Amino acid sequence: MYRYDSYDTAMVAARVDEFRDQVARRLSGQMTEDQFKPLRLMNGLYLQLHAYMLRVAIPYGTLDSRQMRMLGHIARRYDRGYGHFTTRQNIQFNWIRLEDAPEILAELATVEMHAIQTSGNCIRNISSDQYAGAAADEVTDPRPWAELLRQWSSFHPEFSYLPRKFKIAVIASDTDRAAMRLHDIGIQIVRGADGSLGARIYAGGGMGRTPMIAHLIKDFVPADQLISYVEACLRVYNRHGRRDNIYKARIKILLHEIGADEYRRQVEEEFAHVLTLGIDPPAAELARISGFFAGPALSPCEDGPGDDGDKTPADPAFAAWVARNVVAHKVPGHAIVNISLKPVGGIPGDASADQIDLIADLAERYSHDELRITHAQNIVLPHVARADLKAVWDALSAAGLAEANLDLITDIIACPGLDYCSLANARSIPVAQKIAQRFADPARQRDLGELKLKISGCINACGHHHAGHIGILGVDRKGTENYQLLLGGSGAEDVSLGRITGPGFDEDGVVDAIERVTDRYLTLRAAGERFVDTYRRVGMEPFKEAIYG
Repeated sequence: MYRYDSYDTAMVAARVDEFRDQVARRLSGQMTEDQFKPLRLMNGLYLQLHAYMLRVAIPYGTLDSRQMRMLGHIARRYDRGYGHFTTRQNIQFNWIRLEDAPEILAELATVEMHAIQTSGNCIRNISSDQYAGAAADEVTDPRPWAELLRQWSSFHPEFSYLPRKFKIAVIASDTDRAAMRLHDIGIQIVRGADGSLGARIYAGGGMGRTPMIAHLIKDFVPADQLISYVEACLRVYNRHGRRDNIYKARIKILLHEIGADEYRRQVEEEFAHVLTLGIDPPAAELARISGFFAGPALSPCEDGPGDDGDKTPADPAFAAWVARNVVAHKVPGHAIVNISLKPVGGIPGDASADQIDLIADLAERYSHDELRITHAQNIVLPHVARADLKAVWDALSAAGLAEANLDLITDIIACPGLDYCSLANARSIPVAQKIAQRFADPARQRDLGELKLKISGCINACGHHHAGHIGILGVDRKGTENYQLLLGGSGAEDVSLGRITGPGFDEDGVVDAIERVTDRYLTLRAAGERFVDTYRRVGMEPFKEAIYG
């Protein structure tokens, strides 16, 4: 994984010193909250309903055991003993005291972490495929490209005050595990006709108040021109993006208003100019960065459960976990292990300090000291020998982390909602807990099959409800929490936006509605169909009939 160089170290240290002075001035009264707000947001510090919240960046979702242990330390010393992993592959601490924030940033810096560009109208933390470097279906590891973009975008003077926040995802597989086309810019690393590496560029995606799917802007940008092309995309947006209306400020609105063809034309024109500036790094720089992401030296082997039918685990619970949460690795005899942070009755995405420490220990011992955070608020051990799966499972089981529910109905994405967030209209966490409890039976979950359920407590869509096979949006109805139900969304390579079924429900009513939807699905599905496949085949009406009668 990437290691800080002298420039990174100096940059982060300078920011910590600067913020320490800003906090001191705020605490002494030399600065008002209005004056302080833009400064704290530059350092990932939000003021929520009950306390300050600090969002820590985990670039492209990758970290090692020492960094993970630091997160556990911060949770234990400065928070209330836990952290919340987010849909942007970051972590949030919800109970931070302002006077502690500079020291937290200083401690993060000792393990090459920071909170820079996790908020504000800038290029946010760049996300990627959580299986990068381990998946057999990728054309290359996309993380070196994501790191190149991180270095280009950090404190970019032209893009520090964009019309609105800006999100980029990078993948290198036809299987989209990062919701790439629901980003402001989505990048898929591909091979050209001559076998050379380059990028396919999408722009104008996003969720929130006006969800849109990104348009294909360029089929192929050569590797040595990627930075120039992305710079051109940002320049056109920065030039024309609306700054007079926060609700119309995202790049998706620009593409909607001028059209993808006109945006593409302007980008190509700007691209021709940017190329003359020579901002693309030499090939040697990408090669240097790629060296940091060289995978562990794994030898193919056949030992361990799940390789073939003769090695099915004898323990039914272990077998269910292997079948559901363990994914094939590109090297035979190894596996990608998904750790669910969605225990029935728990808070989606939360992990205690002790659990964080345990996962760090498992990564160090069994996964070549590497972890990944997923956009679905789970954690991945990317390089585990199949012979070690039982030991990993035993440790996870003892810590309450062995839920075998990856991509099932209880693997719920949920934002913090009105329990924490000052922007929320409704609570997300209690709804997620009630749904998980209603569908707690593992056999019932497996019978329903892949069913991605996502909950947002407001229209900002931090819970990605538009992209859920089943989505829930919390709204305010005359002072009462109300929940709209959406069907048919997907953030994967079959990307689609969910549609609202009709009138909303109270907290218990939306849980009942989901049960009626899933019961109807079981009567309608054809062999091999997922929920979303059946929905696309039969349409909304059979489900509306089941919900509303």
